Amino acid sequence: MDYSGQIKQLTWVPSSNNWILFWSQPRAQCEVYGLCGAFGSCNENSLPFCGCIKGFRELSPKDWGLGDQTLGCVRNTALQCNENSSAGSEKDKFYTMDGVRLPANPLMMGTRNSDECRSSCLKNCSCTAYSYNAVCSLWFGNLLNIQEQYGGDAGTLFIRLAASELRSSKNKKAGIVRGAIGVPIGFSVLLVVVWLIILQQRRKRMIGALKAAADGTLVAFRYADLQRMTKNFSDKVGGGGFGSVYKGVLPDSTFIAVKRLQDLSQGDKQFRSEVSTIGTIQHINLIRLHGFCAEGKNKCLVYEFMPNSSLDIHLFHGSKTHLDWSTRYKIALGIARGLVYLHEKCRDCIIHCDIKPENILVDDSYIPKVADFGLAKLLGRDLSRVLTTMRGTRGYLAPEWISGVAITAKADVYSYGMMLFEIISGKRNTDHWEESKPGFFPAFAVKNLMTGDVLNLLDPRLEGNADVIELTRAFKVACWCIQDEEMSRPPMGQVLQMLEGMMEISMPPIPTSLQIYSGQHKQVLFFLDLSFDQNGHAQSTSCSNSQVRSSSSIISKENA
Repeated sequence: MDYSGQIKQLTWVPSSNNWILFWSQPRAQCEVYGLCGAFGSCNENSLPFCGCIKGFRELSPKDWGLGDQTLGCVRNTALQCNENSSAGSEKDKFYTMDGVRLPANPLMMGTRNSDECRSSCLKNCSCTAYSYNAVCSLWFGNLLNIQEQYGGDAGTLFIRLAASELRSSKNKKAGIVRGAIGVPIGFSVLLVVVWLIILQQRRKRMIGALKAAADGTLVAFRYADLQRMTKNFSDKVGGGGFGSVYKGVLPDSTFIAVKRLQDLSQGDKQFRSEVSTIGTIQHINLIRLHGFCAEGKNKCLVYEFMPNSSLDIHLFHGSKTHLDWSTRYKIALGIARGLVYLHEKCRDCIIHCDIKPENILVDDSYIPKVADFGLAKLLGRDLSRVLTTMRGTRGYLAPEWISGVAITAKADVYSYGMMLFEIISGKRNTDHWEESKPGFFPAFAVKNLMTGDVLNLLDPRLEGNADVIELTRAFKVACWCIQDEEMSRPPMGQVLQMLEGMMEISMPPIPTSLQIYSGQHKQVLFFLDLSFDQNGHAQSTSCSNSQVRSSSSIISKENA
């Protein structure tokens, strides 16, 4: 008889000098009756085999430590039965053990269901467990020979415990669940907090940048910020030879226009220097530069956004509301004032090089804003790139762009004159027809100006509603601006004075290029699509006083 409770038969093996077990009864350790004592459970798949069931602890931990578990286990908390219950205490509950060998010596009772069986056990303070399988089995007193993970005729045993035992178990499980859920939630909250801090810092940086912009200081934007503000440059609102323009939104909900410049060979330092010069230029008729971006090849300019788009939309593209004459004349005056500021008021004369309706923006009050000024300078001192860029602008280029002579501010005057014709007529200069032949509007205008019939040249949508004096004045100014010889053209300062009625305007001579015009299609194409001499290059973009000075025979001053 072994101390484990089994009868064992062993044999001596001389070769190994050891006893070898060849027979035992009972065969399995957990089959020994009362091996784990009262309220103990045996499990063949664990070591040690014995353990206390839920709600119980070792009666003698010392003996258990020595390998003797026969004294069994004792309750942690007494049952809340009649003699132990107090007012307001909870009733006892049952702990479920599935797949176990049921204890020996149950009391069988006839009940209709599991609930009646459970109730029968609760009514008896000596009942310690029950099981229901068509028949109600009750156990009273100590429970012996419970085996977990039983492979035979296993059943479900409901162990009676104090309610506090199961509540603490639930609390522990709830704590584990809360921990399992709380840790990832806490980590997620931490990430959100970190992200909000980053957003707040970014917002503070942008608000600081906006305050700086409001004070007239240029803001150096990060390319990543511009990508985010423009939704990765998805809303394109314009474009041209210098690059495309995209709509964006600042953190304070202010709309901006971001121009991505193309093919700039300048380094960041030179680019910043040139942009800082442009940023100091502020005038009501010049588009305002908020800031820039210079990160390697990614170079952008950030402008204020004009909701009414560009002038060409209102003149040529069937805008719902056509511009009346008063608005057109105010726009012509505003553009002239902006060019006067660029040519004569800045520290260095700035030649725009690309005056056309597409580069004139209008705000909510239809105040014109000249855009893209100074960009020709950004392309570098070598004007070959400027020539290539300007080649795509049809119908506004001065003759000197072809001849290769020095480009001065008078090139802008010529472009302004061509645009002024279009402001009057509401059409492209090359979109006119006369006697079923393609016509060039400046040629028609010169002929009618000589006869005094100017209302016939007005945009038909205005139905003749225009100030004839202003209309005649505008035609004369436009004709002076498009003279072939740049010395014959007035500077923008005098153009503005003439439009304001501050100077008397004599009848302009017919430009030589218009004198030879006979309405042939090839001549129209000449004005429409000027080509550059591949061997000729502009020599300078400076504004010399001799070239800016007008001849007194062209314009005579008169006090207003």
